[in-house]
Amino acid sequence: MAEFLDLPTLIAIVVAVFVLFRLRSVLGTRTGNERPPIDRSRSTPTEKQAAANEETVVPLRPRPAQPDLDDERRARKLEAEIEQAADGNVELAAGLKAVAEVDPTFSPKSFLEGAKQAYEMIVTAFAEGDRQTLKNLLDKPIYDSFQRAITDREAEGKTVDFTFVGLPKVAIVDAEFDKKDVTVTVDFHAEVVSATRDKDGNLVEGNADQVQTIADEWTFARNPKSRDPNWKVVATSQLD
Repeated sequence: MAEFLDLPTLIAIVVAVFVLFRLRSVLGTRTGNERPPIDRSRSTPTEKQAAANEETVVPLRPRPAQPDLDDERRARKLEAEIEQAADGNVELAAGLKAVAEVDPTFSPKSFLEGAKQAYEMIVTAFAEGDRQTLKNLLDKPIYDSFQRAITDREAEGKTVDFTFVGLPKVAIVDAEFDKKDVTVTVDFHAEVVSATRDKDGNLVEGNADQVQTIADEWTFARNPKSRDPNWKVVATSQLD
């Protein structure tokens, strides 16, 4: 017994006990209530997200749904354009709103830009006898009327020298939806240089050296259900 408990053996036993004590204090002991470790390589996306949330100090929250700002801006822009075009005319404002409700592509500003271009093309085509351009932009009864005037002029040997100068004043004066077509009426005050000559070259109407003002009221129409986005002139009249 004395040989077994010699000094080297006692020292070895003390060292072993000390090492075990240190391991216990560092690693601790299991109580049965520990949370199992997360196996990130095998966990599903849902489990990985849950684990990530548990490790996040501030939980993530979904962003609140945002309104469609583009739709809001378009609505405000349309409202401002209608107010400007109507210029205090309540009846005209209501008509423009009715047109916009059945024709989402309509806006007073872009319509007026197109109407001004169409007006210049039509009066120039009429002076030049360009029937094809007129046919594309005029409703059939209006085209037939323009075409007859061109034919009569040609039969008399008359020619027209024509220059379009500009449109100092143009305004929408009426708009409505009649259950089939939307119609918009526009007043045009144009500046042109026009001179009509007979077959001998004599001036019979107008002045080749002077700008004159002409005033017309035209009505444009289109079917909002049609795939054709173009408007056509369905009525014309001269203003005093």
